[in-house]
Amino acid sequence: MPRILSGANARAAATPEGAAQAGAPHAPLKIDLALQGGGAHGAFTWGVLDRLLEAPRLQIEGISGTSAGAMNAAVLISGHARGGPDAARTALDHFWRGVASAGQFSPFRRMPFDVMAGRWSLENSPLFTLFDLAARVVSPYDLSPVDFNPLRRLLTEHIDFPALAASSIRLFVTATNVRTGRGRVFRNADLTEDALLASACLPMLYHAVEIDGEAYWDGGYTGNPTITPLIRECESNDTLLVQVNPVERASVPRTAREILNRVNEVSFNATLLKELRMMALLRQVADAGSPEGRRWAGMRIHRIASDMIVTLGSTSKLNAEWDFLVMLRDEGRRCAQAFLEAHAGDLGHRASYDLDALLDCV
Repeated sequence: MPRILSGANARAAATPEGAAQAGAPHAPLKIDLALQGGGAHGAFTWGVLDRLLEAPRLQIEGISGTSAGAMNAAVLISGHARGGPDAARTALDHFWRGVASAGQFSPFRRMPFDVMAGRWSLENSPLFTLFDLAARVVSPYDLSPVDFNPLRRLLTEHIDFPALAASSIRLFVTATNVRTGRGRVFRNADLTEDALLASACLPMLYHAVEIDGEAYWDGGYTGNPTITPLIRECESNDTLLVQVNPVERASVPRTAREILNRVNEVSFNATLLKELRMMALLRQVADAGSPEGRRWAGMRIHRIASDMIVTLGSTSKLNAEWDFLVMLRDEGRRCAQAFLEAHAGDLGHRASYDLDALLDCV
């Protein structure tokens, strides 16, 4: 895991607000966001975005998102188009309340002893265990000839797609082409409910999503999220990665579910880590005299993640209880605040995430 570089900023300028009070320029600071997917764990990203939208100097230029990260991004941009940062925060709050409301009808519930013990996972739920076993031998096409995805109604209710298409904030959403195995990046004007559902389409749960005659699965298989469009199509040199999919674990998985979960984590992180390694290499060899070389050489990567998420079971990604989502939101806000206190002074000046450490793995 690359190390987080220590910030060189003074405490007086520990946040964008503090920097302004200390006499720093008030000009907006453009940043890009890279948002991972992770089911209900996307509520952590909601909390991060909620805190970042409160920072007056930060101006979001572009967002790359996959699965839940794509949902958060689309809701944020749609709300922002209606009324700026405050409207974006409200839109995110309403969306996740909608997720919790829809989750009330889910057959997957925590057992009473899990509730009393404060465990958020669903692995002790008999219905979830039955579903988990069935999903390994029965296709969603066998279980339901007519595909139904409860997210479609939420997207229709909470996202203004014409406003999304016209927004100045660029959005890049990744889905995986089933036939070719390659990622496709949908941009603002291409985005529909189907494109967002494709980005979050887990093949064990849903039918592949058909778009323009091609079938698509979850974008996490090919880009979780995709970083390259932010570099090539945005002006900002600062990309903030919000990570909800653990890269490292301290122990070796032993149970069948733990092994499968770790395989999925490695798979869903592989493309991102490869892309970050490529960036590290290109920074070392890029021709700083060319515009393309300056873009790669000048990119600054930052990261917000939580050690707490590593402790959550994989089944909690399907837990849509409001209390759980609020807990993740608050953890996201806390981590975003900690990042701003430590690294707000790095934004616009230096990377706080050490990409060169990834080259040790090459």
